[in-house]
Amino acid sequence: MRITINRKIDTPVYIQIFEQVRQLILSGELLPGFRLPPERKLAESLGVNRSTVLNAYRELKADGLIESHVGQGTIVLSCLQEDLTAAGSSLQEPFWNQIFSQYSNGFDSLIVQDLLTLANRKDVISFATGMASPETGPIEALEGIEQELVEKRNYRALLHSPTEGFTSLREAIRGLMQKRGVYCQFDEVMLLSGSQQGIDLATRIFLDPGDVVVVEEPSFFPAIQAFKAIGAKVIGIPIDEAGMRVDILEQLLQRYRLKLIYTIPTFQNPSGTEMELKRRKRLVELAYKYRVLILEDDAYGDLCYDGQPPPTLKSMDIEGYVIYLSTFSKIVYSGLRLGWMVAHKKIVKRFAASKQIMDLHSGSLSQWIIDKFITNGGLARHIPKVCREYMVKRDAMYEALSKYAPKGLIWNRPGGGYYIWCKLPEKVSAAKLVSKAAERKVVFVPGTPFFTTDRGDDFIRLNFTFAALKDIEEGVKRLCEAMKEVIDDNDDSECYTALEMNPVV
Repeated sequence: MRITINRKIDTPVYIQIFEQVRQLILSGELLPGFRLPPERKLAESLGVNRSTVLNAYRELKADGLIESHVGQGTIVLSCLQEDLTAAGSSLQEPFWNQIFSQYSNGFDSLIVQDLLTLANRKDVISFATGMASPETGPIEALEGIEQELVEKRNYRALLHSPTEGFTSLREAIRGLMQKRGVYCQFDEVMLLSGSQQGIDLATRIFLDPGDVVVVEEPSFFPAIQAFKAIGAKVIGIPIDEAGMRVDILEQLLQRYRLKLIYTIPTFQNPSGTEMELKRRKRLVELAYKYRVLILEDDAYGDLCYDGQPPPTLKSMDIEGYVIYLSTFSKIVYSGLRLGWMVAHKKIVKRFAASKQIMDLHSGSLSQWIIDKFITNGGLARHIPKVCREYMVKRDAMYEALSKYAPKGLIWNRPGGGYYIWCKLPEKVSAAKLVSKAAERKVVFVPGTPFFTTDRGDDFIRLNFTFAALKDIEEGVKRLCEAMKEVIDDNDDSECYTALEMNPVV
């Protein structure tokens, strides 16, 4: 970070620092997540008083450009030009804290949002976003749209659909579910605007403030946020290489009256683990015994690279305790925003009533595209192709980590899905690593949001599907260089502290 102090001009020094840092942020040179130097360290490097730097940082905070967190330092925020214009306006803003609901205050992963936004920047290698590769999308799924809609005047794809979805697509999904070992009825299938909408609907329909929800730990952070935002008590169950520890779950079931169990048993997000068959069976048995619903999120089940995945929980359910969610976003195009649910028909009816209020129905054009893609055999041909391509990317990231990783970094080799889960070396904090990596224009998601409590700063999640294959090794190299710098900084800091604590006499 380059800052020059000109003592020959009348502009106060703290304003000079403020304006220069502000320009670095607005120009994009300092990316969201970048950690600014501590006030003392920056003051020493510039030859000014610490209070001067402190005043400059206060001005930057007032403009909404930075914020400070205990244990994380001072972090650069994302900032749009219109936000700055409003900040400098003489108009008085509303009292935002009084306007927003308690529910909305439950969603607070601003740094994660900033990191995901960077995925669209061409100069950044992103291992953060959980999206399908734009290069592997099946362009054939879009073939014939103009002919069908324009030449044949087929307006069906542009009209309203039933809230539960097009009849033909629901029938097609029944066929997909049969291949997954689930033999469901037509009225047990419902289309969603992505499987994440299913999590939100389940939260609204099943949970009241104070209800107890169990999730794997780590787990999909939007689900954790949704449950907490409604006022539920969220308890994390640790996972190991065989998935959720159902023995610990059983102990909780004996102590609490649980309302919902949320799990991603196949190629879990973020850890990539698979729940073993024995535990899957036991989980369903426990649901029956204690009369608690299971929300099975199977976003990655089709993306299997080694062998065959275990059967879904829904395929083992004969009593209707498992609500199954899946999505087309992870295997076709993420922007289609189309997923589905399979559940007991009484649950489907309640979901449909809530969804009708929310968005009436999922996008008709997306439904029409996917319906056509399934029925003409395109999806069945595409899945093996995308699995081969993602397997190559997974192996490229795994090998790059083997080549460049510092001592102490531990990572897995998932059998499918999108992510490699890494445990950082002892001296590396994910919060500090974010800013160091951002300086090298590589981004990832730190582990903290995936935990129900203030844990996870020693983990990071790396996505291997979105980045171009040619960029994966370079991105891993930059990331590992950033880790080594954090380790070196910590070593220097420890040495400096020791000198302060034990002066030579």
